[in-house]
Amino acid sequence: MMTIFNFFGSILGYLLWFLYTIFKNYGVAIILFTIIVKAMMFPFSIKSQKSMAAQSRLANKQKELQTRYANDKMKYNEELQKLYEKEGVNPGGGCLMTLLPFPIMLGIYYSVIYPLSNTLHIAKETIAQATDFVSKIPGIASTNQYVELEIVKNFSVLKDHLTMFSAEDIEKIEFFGKGFKFLGLDLLATPNASSFASMMWIIPVLALVTYWGQTFIMQKLQPQQQQSGGGCMKVMLYGMPLLSAYWAFIMPGAVGFYWIISAVVGFVQSIVTHKYFSPEQVSAHSEASRYVTLLEADQKIKPLPANLQKQIADKIEAKNQAQQNRINAQQAKKTATKKSGGAQKNKGTTSDYLGSRK
Repeated sequence: MMTIFNFFGSILGYLLWFLYTIFKNYGVAIILFTIIVKAMMFPFSIKSQKSMAAQSRLANKQKELQTRYANDKMKYNEELQKLYEKEGVNPGGGCLMTLLPFPIMLGIYYSVIYPLSNTLHIAKETIAQATDFVSKIPGIASTNQYVELEIVKNFSVLKDHLTMFSAEDIEKIEFFGKGFKFLGLDLLATPNASSFASMMWIIPVLALVTYWGQTFIMQKLQPQQQQSGGGCMKVMLYGMPLLSAYWAFIMPGAVGFYWIISAVVGFVQSIVTHKYFSPEQVSAHSEASRYVTLLEADQKIKPLPANLQKQIADKIEAKNQAQQNRINAQQAKKTATKKSGGAQKNKGTTSDYLGSRK
């Protein structure tokens, strides 16, 4: 799993390095990187919005199935799956945007903690020699996963001893190490290892506040979708903010800073999405699209020839007429039977009366 996220971090590192070379500040690079990634993920957001709106639309039908098959869970699941297939709804679509930020954040994490490998893309053999040398320095454990960060942070002191780097590598590392100061914060430092005066503690606090605020506002804007989201929404409201704050506390400041910017950009994206892709609009558009699809399907059907249409219509009319004639005949027979029975009853009564009189 580490290899996968490290590979993903290496790919993201190219974009971060490109943005860094232009603006020469890692904080600015992360802001622009987040906006670009969010823009790329926007179609997934719309798809998730449509899926959640569709689930909200099917809530009443789902309740009917729950009532009908309350004692048969297997049958309920089968019918529910049929309902999803019929309506074209993906029940897991609403959770997509909940899970999708994880690989991106982990990619950022690996690009930050392994800057020589994933951002500067220096040769692996050279990095192995450098980290092996630095790991032997007292105070830096051999198992420390932040060895590459230590090299960048302390490169001015270690440069004379790290002879394995080429002149080009040295130039890139020095250039890269100068851009991690953003608004007075050192994005290479970790909040849990920094003093209170460094203000690094503000990163996990903002990570908690911004992410929780984003989720809370989304629930206010889209209450029906949040209810249909079920467990996914509870994870987003309670679990994700706490998890992001904890990671921002133990990871380098650049990771927590990315999480903050991601939450802020996500909040703006949610406002835009709600304005132009609200549940009502999505449902109306879905119904309109469905009607158009059915109409187009009907238009593609070639009508039968006029003479054949007339033959079928005549047969149907004859069948209906014959059926009506049978109904009329049965009603007439019932009426005649009732009249005959009444006459016989009256005749018997008169005879009895006359006989008694004699």
